[in-house]
Amino acid sequence: MNQTILAQLAPTGVLRAGINMSNFLLVTGRGPNGEPDGVSPGMARAVAERLGIPVQYVPFPKPGELADAVGTGVWDIGLIGAEPQRAEKIAFTAAYAEIEATYMVPPGSPITSIDEVDRPGVRISVTARAAYELWLARNIKHATLVHSDSLDGSMKLFVEHGLEALAGLKPKLLTDVATMPGARILDGQFSAVQQAIGTARANSEAAAFLAAFVEEAKASGLVARLIAQHQVRGLSVAPPA
Repeated sequence: MNQTILAQLAPTGVLRAGINMSNFLLVTGRGPNGEPDGVSPGMARAVAERLGIPVQYVPFPKPGELADAVGTGVWDIGLIGAEPQRAEKIAFTAAYAEIEATYMVPPGSPITSIDEVDRPGVRISVTARAAYELWLARNIKHATLVHSDSLDGSMKLFVEHGLEALAGLKPKLLTDVATMPGARILDGQFSAVQQAIGTARANSEAAAFLAAFVEEAKASGLVARLIAQHQVRGLSVAPPA
C-alpha cells in the first residue's frame, strides 16, 4: 500500500471512520461489542481491510456534526450524504448508494405532484442539516422550510402545526404515512441523497484511492451484497461515476 495514502488515511495506524448514526438505512443495528453495524460501517470496514489496518468507528448523532468535525483529527473518513455545502471542506467519492427523497402530504391535500409543493403559502417540515434539507435550502424558491432537529421532530411539527408537506427519505415516509390515515406520499423524487465516503480536502492521494475503491465496490457487487445482507429497503446501488 502506498505510504502516502496510509499516512493520510491512518495517521494513528487505525482507520477512524465517522458514522452518521441517525441514518437508519445505513446503520441498521449494533455489532457484538456495541459497534455500529450496517451498510456504511461495512463499507468502512472494507476500506480498512484494503489498507490492511483495523477500523475504529467514530459515531455521530447527526450528519451535520460529522461534517463539522472534518480536519479536527477526530475521523479519517466520513460516511455521509455528499452535498456541495459539505464538499467545500470534504473531498467526496462518487456515491456508492442512493436514497430517494420526496414529500408526504396530509389527508385531503390539494397537492398531487412534487412540482406543486414549491408555491407560496406551502410550509415544508424538514430535518435541519439533513442532506435533502441542504438541497431544499438551495432549490426551494416560494415555499417555506420549517425546521426541526430530528426525523421524528419533523413528523411531529408536520402533524401538530398542520403543515402542507413533510420532506424526507422515502423509506422513513413509508413508515410515517402508515400512522396517518389518508396521508399520501407523492410520486417521484425531488432529489436522491448521494451516500458517499469523504476525507479532508488536504488528503488528495487518499481521496483518489477512495474514489477508485468506491467504483470497484459498486462494480464487484460489494455494495449490493451489503444492502442484501442488512435487508435494507429504499437504498439502491448508485450508478457508476
